[in-house]
Amino acid sequence: MGRVGEVELGAAAIAGIFYIVLYMLGFGFSIGSQILMARRNGEGKLKDIGNIMDHSIYVMLIIGIFLFITLRLFSADVLRPFIASDDIFNASVIYLQYRIYGIFFAFFNVLSRAFFVAVTKTRMLTVSSIIMASVNVFLDYVLIFGHWGFPEMGIGGAALASAIAEGSSALFFLIYFLTTNDRFKYKLFRFPEINFSTVRQIFDISLFVMLQHFFSLAVWFVFFMIIEKMGERSLAIANIIRSLYMVLMMPVWAFSSTTNTLVSNIIGEGFSEMVIPIIRKVTRITLFSVFLMLVPLLIMPGLFIRVYTPDASLIADSIPSVFVILGATAIFALIQNMFSGISGTGNTRDALLIESLTLVGYLVVAWLIGIKLQQPITFVWFCEYFYYIALGIISYYYMKSRRWELKVI
Repeated sequence: MGRVGEVELGAAAIAGIFYIVLYMLGFGFSIGSQILMARRNGEGKLKDIGNIMDHSIYVMLIIGIFLFITLRLFSADVLRPFIASDDIFNASVIYLQYRIYGIFFAFFNVLSRAFFVAVTKTRMLTVSSIIMASVNVFLDYVLIFGHWGFPEMGIGGAALASAIAEGSSALFFLIYFLTTNDRFKYKLFRFPEINFSTVRQIFDISLFVMLQHFFSLAVWFVFFMIIEKMGERSLAIANIIRSLYMVLMMPVWAFSSTTNTLVSNIIGEGFSEMVIPIIRKVTRITLFSVFLMLVPLLIMPGLFIRVYTPDASLIADSIPSVFVILGATAIFALIQNMFSGISGTGNTRDALLIESLTLVGYLVVAWLIGIKLQQPITFVWFCEYFYYIALGIISYYYMKSRRWELKVI
């Protein structure tokens, strides 16, 4: 999008975050399902995994239909009060009108990933990610710019490419389920009559995770609204940094999801005393993986930013923010597994409370730096340090207290 224009680059940031905020409702639900499936896997109750998966599909379908209708009909009304620039607003609406078609595929994908992580078959996630990324990059190239006879769709092409890429990943997962023994081993896709006690059990864990992820990304959306008030150049820089930041976060999120599963599995097997050592071990691996990504970006930041835009002045203005997020990513890698371990124990209500407290502080700091003190975008990113440090301190003392051992799911 950086090769289309700064308006489109900024609009992709706002509309993309807005979409992800709603997507996080489904993602959070899938994490709750994953925790339950992992617990049953640890207990050796494999047949129960399929029942949880099937009932999760029922719920995700309902959520998906609701979000699809809401975004198709009301996305412009919801966005208008938040966006000052008419150009960014119009481009954001175009993006969302195409992007929403991928919501059903996205929800099936996150449930499939939850299943594979819960039963420790994570190799399938790598294959699906390669498929989705390859399709997305190809379609971005041909649909944004209109190459090889495809229509030139600009920001709408980027959104449509993402939706189709999600569909390709969903198709891969479906083919796997239908052609392997896992469907029978775990009693998948039996689609029994809805058992509301099963749904309630899933929601007992998932509801707080859904709210946690929703609030987390909703706060990031507000963060970008703060930046939008600082001007189109600041928003364009923020979108570049956001994209780099999310790439750096990927291994952390992956290990975080693994921590959820390992903690739930080990408690299901009756070895609660192993929870803290496992979290520490995964954290060491996470830090090593993240530093392998941080070093090249630290040495050659301009080279990586050039992937997003050829504008030399925009590249130069973005480099200081890159150095800020490198430090934030290192702190994120250090504390995220400890925080994810809280959800893995089943104490998702406590995890929601902890994150909510830190998110309020995050927004206050962002507003003070960006709006009240009117500091450059580079300094606004320092609110990430406040968030991670506060989250890490609270999570550490919570896990050390061992009150999580009282939870039964």
